[in-house]
Amino acid sequence: MSCWSRCVRIGLILLVIAGAPVAPVVRGDHDDAFHGRVFTVENESGRAATINIAGFPVVARTNPFFLDLGINGRRCVTCHQPNENMTVSASGVQARFEATRGTDPIFRTNDGSNSPRADVSTVDARRSAYSMLLAKAVIRVGIAIPANAEFELYAVSDPYGYAGHNANGNELSLFRRPLPATNLAFLSTVMWDGRETIEKGSPSAIHFDLAHQANGATQGHAQAPKPIDDLTREAIVAYELGNFTAQVFDRKAGALTGGGAQGGPEALSKRSFTFGANDPLGCDPNGANCDPAVAQFDPIVFTEYDAWASLYGKGHTPRRAAVARGQALFNTLAIPIRDVSGINDDFGVEVIVGTCTTCHDTPHAGNHSVPTPLDIGIAAPPVSIARGGDGVHNKFGLPVGDMPVYALKKIGSHDLKFVTDPGRALVSGKWKDIGRFKGPILRGLAGRAPYFHNGSAASLIDVINFYDVRFSLGLTDQQKADLVDFLRTL
Repeated sequence: MSCWSRCVRIGLILLVIAGAPVAPVVRGDHDDAFHGRVFTVENESGRAATINIAGFPVVARTNPFFLDLGINGRRCVTCHQPNENMTVSASGVQARFEATRGTDPIFRTNDGSNSPRADVSTVDARRSAYSMLLAKAVIRVGIAIPANAEFELYAVSDPYGYAGHNANGNELSLFRRPLPATNLAFLSTVMWDGRETIEKGSPSAIHFDLAHQANGATQGHAQAPKPIDDLTREAIVAYELGNFTAQVFDRKAGALTGGGAQGGPEALSKRSFTFGANDPLGCDPNGANCDPAVAQFDPIVFTEYDAWASLYGKGHTPRRAAVARGQALFNTLAIPIRDVSGINDDFGVEVIVGTCTTCHDTPHAGNHSVPTPLDIGIAAPPVSIARGGDGVHNKFGLPVGDMPVYALKKIGSHDLKFVTDPGRALVSGKWKDIGRFKGPILRGLAGRAPYFHNGSAASLIDVINFYDVRFSLGLTDQQKADLVDFLRTL
């Protein structure tokens, strides 16, 4: 029997944040037999678990991750909640607003509000000021265009009147989801745009990058006036790297370790990761011109529910069969990849027939095993299309009408690109990187909606519908349902 199956249900764990105006509440169950190193939480699909294999309790109240290191009441845990799979969800943020009338430490104008100039004097004013955080669980990140960039800001349309018109000149307001502080052993790059990836290619490099990120987040989000010391950084990273999160129980499929399945964080924590392993884009994604000793791509990335495919009919539920079908679709469904910046343009190939795992290639984790930012259209701006009469969706159906739109001009030319977020280009300064982002680790998806870097997909079916439209897949309702059933078990 798996360790989380033996968890003793003890109700609520309250994490009291001393000195903060409001005490964030971490709701879930832990197992005293494992010294708190197993933490389970209910979600809309069933139950997820986070374990810590580094010797910390998951709710490590004395670790700096949970301590006040800044001046505004924020801590790492403010945006990386154990009960929300080590990030925050829109529903969780909304509950915190209602419980505190918008005074929880996550509601701060330095980066939580739509603009740092927003009025937050009343509850109604705060509800308006923090509308993006409430709707999409996004934090506003301010980044300026690099001095040596191949492009310049040509025009900006910001519904909040701040981006491009502020004291910092060309600082852009970018609304991004906090990435989960768990399963980090599978990372190849840190942050959506890779800006915290200073060293590359080894676990020790990621360790260094995470330490750098911990300091940057503390000085930025928590507004700490001075850098945190090395021992504090190391303590935060040691805790983070010990965390593994995955779904452990599905309300219809049952235990995700039952019937020979290998779901849950315990099995995941035993998986190894090699930087660049199984990467199809480090060479030619069509499979040619690759040194076999360097690149061996296997599209079968997830095998967690193979047993359910072979054993269906021997007492297994229809939902388990659906999960197995969804896994097979994720691994093998043919996708005509076109107009993806970072693939088609970089390789000079108009159409590449791949699978979901062409981009989600890290075995058992589903992120990319090298820092390969791609533009698949999530940052595309709103278009005037008849869609419920609002005209605020982009051409692939994602609601982005509440986001700033930037017109970027290539220096020395008349070329323009329009995006809601320039992505990697604000780090590299390269024209080709505009709109490119990394793909996140896919484990622990249930319970941490919304999805994509800008929170524009409210649910997993919205994610599937986006890909269906984006790549003209023509998925049936059954295929969509099977894919959602599978993703919910990760």
